Amino acid sequence: MIDTIESNHMQVNKDKKFCYNIVFENSFERLAEELSTLDISQRRICIVTDSNVETLYAVKVEEALSGSCREIKTFSFPAGEESKNLDTVQDLYTFLIENHFERKDMLLALGGGVVGDLAGFAAATYLRGIDFVQIPTTLLAQVDSSIGGKTGVDFSKYKNMVGAFYMPKLVYMNTSVLSTLPERQFYAGMAEVIKSGLIKDGYFYEWLINSLYEIYEKDEETILKMIYNCCNIKRLVVEKDPTEQGERALLNFGHTIGHAIEKAMNFKLLHGECVALGMVAASYIAYKREMLTFDEYYEIRDMMVPFNLPITIEDIDPEEILKLTKSDKKMEAGKVKFVLPKKIGKAIIDHSVTDEEIMAGIKEIYVSDEEKYE
Repeated sequence: MIDTIESNHMQVNKDKKFCYNIVFENSFERLAEELSTLDISQRRICIVTDSNVETLYAVKVEEALSGSCREIKTFSFPAGEESKNLDTVQDLYTFLIENHFERKDMLLALGGGVVGDLAGFAAATYLRGIDFVQIPTTLLAQVDSSIGGKTGVDFSKYKNMVGAFYMPKLVYMNTSVLSTLPERQFYAGMAEVIKSGLIKDGYFYEWLINSLYEIYEKDEETILKMIYNCCNIKRLVVEKDPTEQGERALLNFGHTIGHAIEKAMNFKLLHGECVALGMVAASYIAYKREMLTFDEYYEIRDMMVPFNLPITIEDIDPEEILKLTKSDKKMEAGKVKFVLPKKIGKAIIDHSVTDEEIMAGIKEIYVSDEEKYE
């Protein structure tokens, strides 16, 4: 069932310790009002953003908050996954220390997944914890990474290996920012949208298929409904399992092989593009196990195509990808914790996927040099 948007507020974990609101707006006009519930009048605020988003929205956020807090500073770092590391976190720590930010102050993560993950990790660890707010500016961040309190950075060649579970105090969605999002970034976000339906809500997945034209046209009502339903799916999962001891791992569908490809390609592909490849590979494993029918597997595979998401890849070494899956942070007792679709709208966590099965999934999406010229 597709949720009707009856309020622009969605509350995560009501009456529990880490309760916070997800707010859906189409401008920054109500940002100060929403932050006022967090008593910011005497706080100093640091906007953490990247070089791309800074030029578009940092000043607008500063203006929206003018006069509502004690002082606003902005810290910006070079855009891209290459900046998602401890060196950038160290630069942010230095900025906060030199500008005398205290524990009662606040960080605003203004940007996509890289900004949100990095700023959240810095917030979790600076002075043993400083409040932070997510202001996601990409589709991927709005439907997935800004929700649920997963923070972290890459370490050496390992994706998201250093991090913390640290919940934001507020998530403020300004859906109008998607108008400046490059098409490739928008479609990469659709991978996480498709994932949401595949693992938890077959009705939502069918709604996506039936709403393809409106999504292409970026119809405002359709996009808002899509984002809202993704947030609600993730909210329901996170409330049951905030620190990924069980069911929350379902949200990692496509990520084990996807993260390995992302690293092997040195982040030339976007996160969502790699997740799409990972979902195809995982769905193939499920098909070979007779969990999915042939038609169901190809429906999942073909659903990526309308959104310009890759379903095959050329420039990888399958053996390297397999090796990199062994460095995944979701390993448990030496076994890969794999998420497999059981049917459209339902997925399971499986610890018995073999190296041979993983390799078969990788080879299903891999186009070799010989195949390229056939």
